[in-house]
Amino acid sequence: MDPLSRLKKHNTKGNLWIYILILLKEKPYHGWDFPSVIEKRFGFRPGKITPYRVLYALELEGLVISKQMERRRMYKITKKGLKELEKVKDFYNNIISAL
Repeated sequence: MDPLSRLKKHNTKGNLWIYILILLKEKPYHGWDFPSVIEKRFGFRPGKITPYRVLYALELEGLVISKQMERRRMYKITKKGLKELEKVKDFYNNIISAL
């Protein structure tokens, strides 16, 4: 795998949590929605189960909360999640500035 392909892989599927938080910043989502929404918005498609694993970890860390609504569990970003997303933005801005 060439270096750019490796970078894209690590910055997409390898950091799926960033994309999930970006989307949850805009509105709440059901876990099943993420593969198609991520593909449409960011140009790559995660597996069907992977977003659930990521959401579970994010919820344990307090970055998202979930609530059962009818038959679906909806996820929403927390204040802590918004702060973490700002740290990510700063991190990438520093890299871009260095380039």
